Amino acid sequence: MKAIMLMFDSLNRHMLPNYGCDWVHAPNFERLAARTVQFQNSYAGSLPCIPARRELHTGRYNFLHRSWGPLEPFDDSMPALLRDNGIHSHLATDHWHYFSTGGAMYNTKYSTWEFSRGQMGDPWKGQMTDPNIPEDAVVAKEGRAWRQHWVNREHMPNEDDHHLAHTVENGMEFMQMNKDQDNWFCQIECFDPHEPFFSPQKYKDLYPHEYDGPFNDCPPYMKIKESPEEVAHVRYEYAALVSMCDAYLGRVLDKMDELDLWDDTMLIVNTDHGFLLGEHGWWAKGQMPWYQELAHTPLLIWDPRSGRRGARCDSLVQTIDLPATILEYFGIDRPKDMQGIPLRDALADGAPVHDAILFGTHGRHIHCTDGRHHLMVAPGAEPNYEYTLMPTHMWKMFSPEELALAELAEPFPFTKGCPVMKIPADAGDAQRGSFIPHDSEEMRTSLFDLTVDPHEANPIEDPDIEPIMRAHMTRLMRENDAPAELYLRMGLETEATPVS
Repeated sequence: MKAIMLMFDSLNRHMLPNYGCDWVHAPNFERLAARTVQFQNSYAGSLPCIPARRELHTGRYNFLHRSWGPLEPFDDSMPALLRDNGIHSHLATDHWHYFSTGGAMYNTKYSTWEFSRGQMGDPWKGQMTDPNIPEDAVVAKEGRAWRQHWVNREHMPNEDDHHLAHTVENGMEFMQMNKDQDNWFCQIECFDPHEPFFSPQKYKDLYPHEYDGPFNDCPPYMKIKESPEEVAHVRYEYAALVSMCDAYLGRVLDKMDELDLWDDTMLIVNTDHGFLLGEHGWWAKGQMPWYQELAHTPLLIWDPRSGRRGARCDSLVQTIDLPATILEYFGIDRPKDMQGIPLRDALADGAPVHDAILFGTHGRHIHCTDGRHHLMVAPGAEPNYEYTLMPTHMWKMFSPEELALAELAEPFPFTKGCPVMKIPADAGDAQRGSFIPHDSEEMRTSLFDLTVDPHEANPIEDPDIEPIMRAHMTRLMRENDAPAELYLRMGLETEATPVS
């Protein structure tokens, strides 16, 4: 048996033609949908990028306990479990966060791995002369990473030089070399269509439009202040990069055809989350709650055992289920701390998976959905803590001043007997706590009925539904061993009430 995961970052479900979009050019996603089971109710879990990758390894939420950070010493890693059970796991990626301080040790869990350089602010080329940055460019990322991105662009003049092209080619090289071998898992992980929306002109030409505003293919993480014309232009820039991703998806599908892999190879195409392009009055992600455009994700899977294709599955699933699915596919027992559920039965006949799920970012709203209703509970002003043995932020280690405030906390059930550091979280850190004022509109608690309001424009008040959703949330937090103080911070009871 073999398995391939083709993962894109920040891929918007609502901008794919197979999910109903009528203007983005992505024929290979439609081709994929005809060959796979398309999940209609797939959701993210722990967010954003690296917390989502930790879920892909561990099959359990991590956002209730800590923010962006490395794998912990007590974590079970799906690729490592494959490797230890005789399944060769290979990672081909251009996701540069794996090689920053806060992304440590993920790549080392694979049997082999390779990294395509040049994405975003990846410190790749040591060019000391000033890069050619357009004078009117919108500066979305301040500092060295922004400058480095423009240095990197100058060293990718052709499509074949592009990091996305290299990443997919590296993955297909592994497929080609090992087409006659058994027992392997290949993860082809592309950072695109994450911003900046850097794509060759031929993909931009798919979206002709008049525009004479500033250069903008990397919107800032803040509220929309741009003109409608500039917002539309940025959406076209994103769409062009989605079309490029679609083209390379097509190459992977072609390679599976060429190598006759469909009979014994699982294919998973997924993402970590979406990206706001003006919806709800915001760019990007992170500061605002995780609306449907961000958390409701595309997921398409081919399982050669059932051979089911061209089907749509309404089962409620999420990221934590993917490592469980891969382990089950290879006949490997799941660790007891892995809480995701294998999707074999859902793929075969649409069997239900979850009755409700959680998602969110550490220190901010906790979200719960049952597939119809979505409750987002805003945190109160009570203290927030990091629980970790790997005290790193996105780009740096915790400071001595932060660590001086650390306490040693009792082990959680999933830490395998290890006590952990309990460190006060800084509410001003963009990757840790909420830095939106608690009295702002974005910090409200809201309930939505997704059947009548799929874009979450009109929150509802329903005294019958909200207690049920809060009970789901409390139960799932207890099942995931949430820290005791988190219930007070979220205004929840510590004991779940019965759910009817």
